[in-house]
Amino acid sequence: MTQEPGPSGAPPSVRNVEYKGAPLDAEKGPGLGCFWIQVVLLAIVVVLTPLTAAWEWPVPITIVLLATTLVLLLFVGQTVIFLLRLVAADRRADARRRPLRSQTKTVGEIEDETRGDGAGDGSAAGGPGGPPG
Repeated sequence: MTQEPGPSGAPPSVRNVEYKGAPLDAEKGPGLGCFWIQVVLLAIVVVLTPLTAAWEWPVPITIVLLATTLVLLLFVGQTVIFLLRLVAADRRADARRRPLRSQTKTVGEIEDETRGDGAGDGSAAGGPGGPPG
């Protein structure tokens, strides 16, 4: 995988998240609308399934609702995983952010400096005066 700087000259540590060998594309896969429909259907089926047993509906209806619950759990879980990967890809694309009140360099900034210099100059590891002696 080649790492090219982004349009704003982002460091090479910022990269696209790969999914099945290609960059993860937000346009492929389920969106939030599909996710919320699945969640609403799952909530309805989860409530309705035990009620069918309490109301003594025919057993095949209860079995179908139970199977539907399991299938919807699978789909909702997979959709959640996909959407979380999109969020992670979006956050990585924004580059690293420094904490608002931080007076020191973050670990990511130190790593970027080390990678940018090649072997690193050693000043990041021991502070401004070099390694303690």
